[in-house]
Amino acid sequence: MSAPPTFPQIILLNGASSAGKTTLGRALQAHLPHPYFYFSSDQLVEAQVLPAVDRQADAGPWAWRTVRPRFFDGFHRCIAALAAAGNPLIVEHVLEYQAWCDELVRLLAPFDVFFVGVHCPLDELERRERTRGDRRPGEGRAHLAEGVHTWGPYDFAVDTAAHTPAANAARIAATLPLRPRPSAFRQMLAGL
Repeated sequence: MSAPPTFPQIILLNGASSAGKTTLGRALQAHLPHPYFYFSSDQLVEAQVLPAVDRQADAGPWAWRTVRPRFFDGFHRCIAALAAAGNPLIVEHVLEYQAWCDELVRLLAPFDVFFVGVHCPLDELERRERTRGDRRPGEGRAHLAEGVHTWGPYDFAVDTAAHTPAANAARIAATLPLRPRPSAFRQMLAGL
């Protein structure tokens, strides 16, 4: 079930926590004329794939700091494996480090990736965090401060405070057949 030639194999949504990636991803999934799988690290956490890690410990086998690098390495490899099996994907991520972006650029080199920056003003991020109640206060602010949007170019960017999820999904879908070449991921791969 590969994506049709005018559509990318992977649509990668990157943005801070509470930026609206999940609602955008679901709206995009419903809007696209072809079936796309939706995948995020939150799904793995919610499925209780992780052991009972200690998020406060600095070291030790149960410390989140110990488990986290392997968890995200596995998540990144899962993206490539799902795509290699022919599944068109909408992937939600918070690319917290340049190394994560570089790793994905390398792992996803065989695939056509459409890289979308999901932006939201800080005051709206913080309002969403408070409303959700399932995120640490300041998590979105930290992602912005740590450079979530600075690792490389995007193929397209949306502002989730300026447009509804449905409107942003329509904007992305309209851009897909006209997307720039080389893609942002191809440009970044050439620089590695």
